Amino acid sequence: MRAIQRYLALTACLIVCLLLLFVLPKWENSSAQFSVKKELQSFLDHHDLETYWSERKVSPGRLCSMESCFDYSKCRNAFKVYVYPSEGQESQNDEDIVEDQQKSIYEAILTSIKESRYYTQDPKEACLFVLSIDTLDRDKLSNLYVSNVQSKIRALDLWNEGKNHIIFNLYSGSWSDYIERLDFNYGKAILAKASISEDFFRQGFDVSLPLFHKEHAQKGGSNGLLRANTVPALRSLKLVFKGKRYLTGIGSETRNTLYHIHNGKDMILLTTCKHGKGWQNKMDERCEEDNIEYDK
Repeated sequence: MRAIQRYLALTACLIVCLLLLFVLPKWENSSAQFSVKKELQSFLDHHDLETYWSERKVSPGRLCSMESCFDYSKCRNAFKVYVYPSEGQESQNDEDIVEDQQKSIYEAILTSIKESRYYTQDPKEACLFVLSIDTLDRDKLSNLYVSNVQSKIRALDLWNEGKNHIIFNLYSGSWSDYIERLDFNYGKAILAKASISEDFFRQGFDVSLPLFHKEHAQKGGSNGLLRANTVPALRSLKLVFKGKRYLTGIGSETRNTLYHIHNGKDMILLTTCKHGKGWQNKMDERCEEDNIEYDK
């Protein structure tokens, strides 16, 4: 079996730990009853949640919690995670097929879960459910975009409006305005997402993920450099970042200020202006130098 990315395995373990913090305290309180307000029930029953949020200008962060959208009764005996079998994607059309590189990332996430002690092949034992459908890239302009996700999840007998499910997502929307549309109704499912805003983050329910590159290196075979639990750790670099500048749109204001922090020694922050169509027309006075440093 090929090596699994260390970062992905760590991310999956972190999510499991976070969910344990939510779930374990509730196991002993099996008799607790949670009331759901009429407004919340209307929200949960609505088929198009994003339209619902938009029409009422309501932040979805207030409308789902572990108490109202998670079934603790499934977790009384043990904390087990069920991963849907991949056969559910056999009927994909050519436009639905995900490239091997991106597909391997999601498969690595699923494999890291399957190799953990929390995994179960029996959905009746499961506390948490993970889709085999790749939802990492929800940019419609991307060739990695998987279409018809809504119909796929509705066909799942265990979906149950998303209760006790977790959805992984790294990208949503298209440059330069990355709106947070996943183009399917994830309902009561926990959303583990990168670059999630306060307007869409459901406090104490969703999980905020860091964004990692699709070409992230595989787990290496050599030993690490850590020899002792030294705090702070003895390392030559304090901060490293390499990415696109975003000359306009969401994120541009933050990334355009990174050059103030870069010192070329222990703080390395490299950005490139080569992003999006017509980026040459939006170049500033630092773009040429930044591009050279980025390409080294």
